[in-house]
Amino acid sequence: MMTTASPAVGTDTVAASAWWRRWLPTPKMLILGVVGLVIGYLALVPLYYLLWGTFFDADGVSVAGFERAYGNSQIFELIGNSLWFAAGAAVLSLVVGTALAYLNVRTDVPFKALFFAASIVPLIIPGILYTISWILLASPEIGLVNKLVEPVFGSGTFDVFTIWGMIWVEGLHLSPIVFLLMVAAFRSMDPSLEESALMSGATRWQVFRKVTVPLARPAIVASILIMVVRSLESFEVPALLGLQNGIYVFTSRIYFVLRSYPPDFAAAGALAVGLLILAIIGVALSNIVGRSGKNYQTVTGKGFRPRPMELGKWRSVVGAGIILYFILTVIAPLVVLLYTSLLKYYTAPTLNVFKTMTLENYRELIGMSKAVTALRNSLILGIGSATLVMAFMAIAAWFVVRSRVRGRQVVDQLAFVPLVIPGLVLGLALSFVYLRSPIPIYGTLFILLIAYCTRYMPYGMRYAVTSMHQISSELEESAHVSGASWWQTFRRVIVPLLAPGLLAGWVYILVVSFRELSSSILLYSPGNEVLSILIFEQFEDGEFTVLSALGVVMVLTLILLVSIAYKLGAKVGLNRTN
Repeated sequence: MMTTASPAVGTDTVAASAWWRRWLPTPKMLILGVVGLVIGYLALVPLYYLLWGTFFDADGVSVAGFERAYGNSQIFELIGNSLWFAAGAAVLSLVVGTALAYLNVRTDVPFKALFFAASIVPLIIPGILYTISWILLASPEIGLVNKLVEPVFGSGTFDVFTIWGMIWVEGLHLSPIVFLLMVAAFRSMDPSLEESALMSGATRWQVFRKVTVPLARPAIVASILIMVVRSLESFEVPALLGLQNGIYVFTSRIYFVLRSYPPDFAAAGALAVGLLILAIIGVALSNIVGRSGKNYQTVTGKGFRPRPMELGKWRSVVGAGIILYFILTVIAPLVVLLYTSLLKYYTAPTLNVFKTMTLENYRELIGMSKAVTALRNSLILGIGSATLVMAFMAIAAWFVVRSRVRGRQVVDQLAFVPLVIPGLVLGLALSFVYLRSPIPIYGTLFILLIAYCTRYMPYGMRYAVTSMHQISSELEESAHVSGASWWQTFRRVIVPLLAPGLLAGWVYILVVSFRELSSSILLYSPGNEVLSILIFEQFEDGEFTVLSALGVVMVLTLILLVSIAYKLGAKVGLNRTN
């Protein structure tokens, strides 16, 4: 005899199943939730532990770290050095970068191809190598430039181990960034306003001062603020140049406090909080200036074609200046590293020295296990951090741009939190986190991977969101109508269209991760060195010839990786157009 379930029981079962399905998260929501949690963790947890370790001890709330960090007479000198160094480097980079950008965009200056070589190559050269190259050029004792001018001006004419030397090196290294920022500003400016001023009888200098500069004011102010923040968080220049003469800034003082025995984590945290506040103020001011840029808009619906301004008799003089700038920023640093890498011991160039050049330093590198390990670690961390950041940020960009979930902008804002955290402060914050963590991450390569992913997450988000805005939502809607799931649409439609932007972000993060020092110096352990750390150790040991060979290998590796990535990017672009 057959029995059947009662209608009431069947209805209850269906209702319960529907209730569970309604509350059970879909794969789409799970993926988006995981990405959001990872971004929140990377952005907020290190800051929380940094503040906790700075303001709390075993007895509760404490400001003893601040008393030790700021309670001595030298603190005013430290703050003054930090601000003077940051402001000086920002002004130098602004003057050089803006002048070059104006000449490149608005005039018939010669050698325009050198502009972009001079703007791209210094960005590839790691900061530590750039600083060391200027030590080899302008040190009072061993500097090649000093040896060159010694017969005329005497010994020790240039001294890179001063606050002015620090400003010079940092300002030159940052000037290509200003150049790229100002090129975009000048290209988007209507030149008819300047032409009208010239027709009214104004001189070129008056036009530049009273028309061009006011119109470019938002970009100029933003560049100054960005360069000030970059200089405040700089570690390589203050550590390698300033510490030689006891010139401390925030970053070098934090490093000194943590390298002293016993390390004072609370005092280092107090200094880090002060540096963090300065960085936040700078970024906030930069954002305010960016929002006020609409008051200076000159590009409207009317088309315009910039006409290059003729330099006339000054064309050859300006061309000579461009060649000099190219030599200072690109040729001299690279040549001095290559020259030093071929010597048995460092000395000024003479005919006999050239006869004794050798590849022994490169052979020593091949047999140096630490060098091979550092190269492998740098490749793993560079490729790994670039891949992870762009993968997560691609999903996060879809969440921010396409979804209609409430609070999605919070994810965008969280992704940009690390932008205001200097690298050394981030390293200190992560040490606060994982020194207390039961998970054995501290002292491993994984903690460096976390540091790099956190530090460069804002840049990955910028690339991904910008690319996502360029993709029409109609393509996704067509895929959904055809029966594709969200994941299928994202993987087979969105990601291929995002590929050029994701690849650009991947290349940038690869380059900056490969040369990263400030966030690594407090987190690495023996056996987990990266190339920048190994170069820093070689510098402290006085091994200039070996570190120069290591630097040449590092630069060539970066150039090779970037070239391969851009070749792949060109193929991706071709595939998209087919």
